[in-house]
Amino acid sequence: MRFLSGLIAAAFLASPAFAQCGGNFNAFVDGLKAEASQKGFDASTVNGFFKGVQQDGAVLKADRAQGVFQKPFIDFSRHLISQNRIDRGTAMSRKYDAVFDRIEREYGVSRGVLLAFWAFETDYGAVQGDFNTRNALVTLAHDCRRPELFRPQIFAAIELYSQGNFDPARTTGAWAGEIGMVQMLPQDILDNGMDGDGDGRVSLKTSAPDALMSGAKMLSHLGWQAGQPWLQEVTVPAQMDWSLSGPGKPRPVSEWQSMGVQARSGSLANLPASLILPQGHNGPAFLAYPNFDVYFEWNQSFVYVLTAAYFGTRLEGGQIYDAGNPAPRLSSAQMKQLQTKLQARGYDVGKIDGILGAGTRAAVQAEQVRLGLPADAWPTTDLLGRI
Repeated sequence: MRFLSGLIAAAFLASPAFAQCGGNFNAFVDGLKAEASQKGFDASTVNGFFKGVQQDGAVLKADRAQGVFQKPFIDFSRHLISQNRIDRGTAMSRKYDAVFDRIEREYGVSRGVLLAFWAFETDYGAVQGDFNTRNALVTLAHDCRRPELFRPQIFAAIELYSQGNFDPARTTGAWAGEIGMVQMLPQDILDNGMDGDGDGRVSLKTSAPDALMSGAKMLSHLGWQAGQPWLQEVTVPAQMDWSLSGPGKPRPVSEWQSMGVQARSGSLANLPASLILPQGHNGPAFLAYPNFDVYFEWNQSFVYVLTAAYFGTRLEGGQIYDAGNPAPRLSSAQMKQLQTKLQARGYDVGKIDGILGAGTRAAVQAEQVRLGLPADAWPTTDLLGRI
């Protein structure tokens, strides 16, 4: 799923007249109608879009039940990547070979990247979700967890409706409002929707060429660098300054090589790269190139992003990663205990949720440095006991 950019979120928060959430649902919908009218939509369009709108409790339940993201990379990737998904990806690559060739020519996005998203988002189009999209977006905008993400998508959906490309009563998709085979939010469809099959329509639910071309265009607009790699498995030495590792810490590949980091197969690209150790220095190791950062514009979950990026390499013939022998992971209760301790020390770990997110990883690494432990951002029972 796509997350709202910081600029759009800032613009939303700067509009207090329409930034409210919560309260009476009908009154909230009236506020949406008023804002839609202010944005220039005529009364017929506004009334047609909101006719019969309902709050969907199943959407809220799904939003609060994302326990799978508590799994560490090895467990999560093994959960999502199966031989069946690899075999089907190979078959889809052959079936839509001409589409992928066109994508690679026009956008420089490698087919493995899109195949991985297609597989994870909808199992190659087979499971696209049956939540009413309008109701899902309004429900999530009314909920006060992330209104800055979902409220703008309502007006994008109204625009699609005004163009005849959205049916408020019948358009369905994922619980978070994404539509189609690669699960795109309404604003992304407006910005990047492509008629890939040449029938004069953009149909992301029924046309694989439309969905794949649209996904490629979106990745290109998010900053994908044509023809460049995104992730490569590496081997690391027994000892090095592990505090240099982590997402968003790029260094020239030559510097990593001088520290003993080597490609597990093939050659390293001559690009800046960050050393990713998802389960510490005794687990799998990857170099993440600049294109890897684009994945976080699609989804902000570290474990999802790394798994999708890795699966993209597998779908293009890459080998199975070396899992190594990482230290045992903390239980959910232990992770929450660790987050509470880190928060008490002044670290911003976000919500105490048991998920090893970016804030918790950074805090763990900082504490490992302070305590003289290998600063690889992987929490252990030893660390928990020392804080």
